[in-house]
Amino acid sequence: MKLVLATRNVDKVREIKDALRGLAIEILTLENFPDVPEIVEDGMTIQENALKKARVVQDIAGGLVLADDTGLEVDFLNGEPGVFSSRFAGENASYDDNVEKLLSLMKGVPTEKRTARFRCVIALIGEAIEQTVEGVAEGLILTEKRGIEGFGYDPVFYVPATDRTFAEMSLDDKNRVSHRGLALEKARVILKALAKHKL
Repeated sequence: MKLVLATRNVDKVREIKDALRGLAIEILTLENFPDVPEIVEDGMTIQENALKKARVVQDIAGGLVLADDTGLEVDFLNGEPGVFSSRFAGENASYDDNVEKLLSLMKGVPTEKRTARFRCVIALIGEAIEQTVEGVAEGLILTEKRGIEGFGYDPVFYVPATDRTFAEMSLDDKNRVSHRGLALEKARVILKALAKHKL
């Protein structure tokens, strides 16, 4: 069985492939489908964006497609950046740009008010399936970066249960507790059943 990942983000591809290893599935990326256009993420929710990405890619590539969308929800910022997490500091913002904007907006905010969560929705779309699953990771926004692993907001997202930021975790450790890892665990169950049915 083949699975197309509807993302050009190499960091996401690495995490998804790691979480799905061992399944009887051949994983393809958008590098295999150069005709897929840039997809405008204009949904009002991360679920809408995940579904849109999966549908657009499935229309072109066919087969089974997995797409994800993720948002960082900071309570002090009334849930922002949320659906705009990847472009919080502007359309072509880098990871560092987004983190710096977040830290500047959170300057002086006490620890107890720095609560936040990562939310990830994964959409699986194929000829006989259209399903979404969600993973949520609770944490705190630090006042400065810690760690060199991961990507995005990982260096400032601290998980009290592990006493580490995502950027201080190995890929395996992060996939065990992260929003994407938890969503992928649910997706893995669905994919395992589909692969078994195909066989």
